[in-house]
Amino acid sequence: MVRATIKPNSRKGPLVEVADDGTLTLYVRAPAVEGKANKAAIELLATHFGVSRSAVRLSAGATSRFKRFEVDI
Repeated sequence: MVRATIKPNSRKGPLVEVADDGTLTLYVRAPAVEGKANKAAIELLATHFGVSRSAVRLSAGATSRFKRFEVDI
């Protein structure tokens, strides 16, 4: 399980930053509308971990900035 904070509409992204406690901060350019930021976060995590998009699932926090993802590595 991966804990992440999403920063939608970010000019800095797409970027993944890893904190000391292991949580990730995901900077995505997509807006937080109609699940676009969630989809962008899944694609970004898949690229970061080197897996396919289907290996990354949002397990909690669909409408929150704080999310949990499951990644099949």
